[in-house]
Amino acid sequence: MFDGYDSCSEDTSSSSSSDESEEEVAPLPSSLPIIKNNGQVYTYPDGKSGMATCEMCGMVGVRDAFYSKTKRFCSVSCSRSYSSNSKKASILARLQVAGKPPTKKAKVLQKQPLVAKLAAYAQYQATLQNQAKTKAAAVPVEGFSWGNYINSNSFTAAPVTCFRHAPMGTCWGDISEGVRVEVPNTDCSLPTKVFWIAGIVKLAGYNALLRYEGFENDSSLDFWCNVCGSDIHPVGWCATSGKPLVPPRTIQHKYTNWKAFLVKRLTGAKTLPPDFSQKVSESMQYPFKTSMRVEVVDKTHLCRTRVAVVDSVIGGRLRLVYEESEDKSDDFWCHMYSPLIHHVGWSRAIGHRFKRADLTKKQDGHFDAPPHLFLKVKEVDSAGEWFKEGMKLEAIDPLNLSAICVATIRKVLADGYLMIGIDGSEAADGSDWFCYHATSPSIFPVGFCEINMIELTPPRGYAKLPFKWFDYLRETDSIAAPVKLFNKEVPNHGFHVGMKLEAVDLMEPRLVCVATVTRIIHRLLRIHFDGWEEEYDQWVDCESPDLYPVGWCQLTGYQLQPPAPQSSRDSQSSSSKQKKKAKSQQYKGHKKMTSLQLKEELLDGEEYGFLQGASDQESNGSASYYIKQEP
Repeated sequence: MFDGYDSCSEDTSSSSSSDESEEEVAPLPSSLPIIKNNGQVYTYPDGKSGMATCEMCGMVGVRDAFYSKTKRFCSVSCSRSYSSNSKKASILARLQVAGKPPTKKAKVLQKQPLVAKLAAYAQYQATLQNQAKTKAAAVPVEGFSWGNYINSNSFTAAPVTCFRHAPMGTCWGDISEGVRVEVPNTDCSLPTKVFWIAGIVKLAGYNALLRYEGFENDSSLDFWCNVCGSDIHPVGWCATSGKPLVPPRTIQHKYTNWKAFLVKRLTGAKTLPPDFSQKVSESMQYPFKTSMRVEVVDKTHLCRTRVAVVDSVIGGRLRLVYEESEDKSDDFWCHMYSPLIHHVGWSRAIGHRFKRADLTKKQDGHFDAPPHLFLKVKEVDSAGEWFKEGMKLEAIDPLNLSAICVATIRKVLADGYLMIGIDGSEAADGSDWFCYHATSPSIFPVGFCEINMIELTPPRGYAKLPFKWFDYLRETDSIAAPVKLFNKEVPNHGFHVGMKLEAVDLMEPRLVCVATVTRIIHRLLRIHFDGWEEEYDQWVDCESPDLYPVGWCQLTGYQLQPPAPQSSRDSQSSSSKQKKKAKSQQYKGHKKMTSLQLKEELLDGEEYGFLQGASDQESNGSASYYIKQEP
């Protein structure tokens, strides 16, 4: 395996160094298990019996895969080139005997050992090409770097296991700091691509900060790499693929016997599973295909759905084009597991409002997506005590996701679905009602915000502030939805305050932004978009398909929106407020108070006390409050 260094070394004379810089290493047995692959022991074959070095090009590979009986060459072309080169050397000798001066080409051949004469010329050409590529790559590209962002601020990122819907979310395993991998060696001037072993120093989502073996505590050449990328491999991959392992130029003089050094360092170490790249590929296969028809919420009238066609699929996110859009400009972005999309026929089955497409002709090539592709909701028993029209609750406002509002159940649909309206902001025709399932983590019992110290947005125009549920229920002659009907399950999600991630701006769902978890209430996460004001934060469930690990955009090819720079936050905030206002108008007249406006209107020195009066009201079932649970 490690013979590749001897064959591909940049300077053969540099392979020896002083005894002071070399650690003492015990003699190597012919076959030594040194890497654990998730419990399986990988044994490196003996250099003489299992590996071979091509005498023409210097490539290291498995001996059995080499050409000819003697296994001297890696391919037929190398064997023929070697023979041809030998003939050229013979002609050169005859020319010198004849007393003729050697040509420039002959002088080049004469300077090289016979084994590498033709390879020298090929390397020279490759070096020129490599230099040209290096110059092109040296052109600075402006863009956001997660690695620099995390390093400069000492941030932490949410682990991949927090995102079960994301690639590798359910099979990430025990990939952690200390895991060794084989990666390209960029500290090398060889014309061919060579590799070296590196260890994970820090993990940030899919991204890992790597350090080449042999650098010890020297972080000068540390680099970030996406663990799921095509250039990262488990230890042992080079041996089985015939790729050379070459130590970085900066430390190549540090040891004389790199093979022994690696064996000592890697014995008992962990690496990626041998089928890791296959698992990555499989986890990035998505069942939704272009031209599939689905039912999706109408972004201009939340109370109804429309038929849309899958236009593209990126990382499980779907760009849906409403079927009536001839120029494909009327679109909607969501994840394939979003609760906003359903199979064709879903609206009719549960009694949801639906806008029929006014098409003059049938669209060729479009077909209905199979029902089994969509997110399955938990079955509920509505035969006994159940939600009723007019019941009060608290709900995340889909038009202002930073707010949890006073809300009312307006209609009870089949299969556990509810139509909900925000008190004080509803259109007369109910066009801004929205559909939540009874098990949705976006609806809460009366009193949830108070007991968890979350600011509850009262009905627009409500005069008695601070808002008190006890008084409001009495004034509106309403009852609160029973606590036991709500979803109280809190999964062990793994999120912590301060963790970084990539999150969809659900007010502009085509955008995926750099974000931070700023608060956790049971399974509810407060997501802050870095560089933006807090009023644009959004409440999101911990299992939302609109949250992704750091590095997801890079892995899937989706564009990541970087944090707003400090110098332009004011101008962006101003334009965003205008944009949000226009957006609310698009949704038929919703006018939401910002958190700042709300705070100004709250009376100082008073606390609303629904919990104090809850016990009396609870006896007759007309009120309830959320019992606090440990997250």
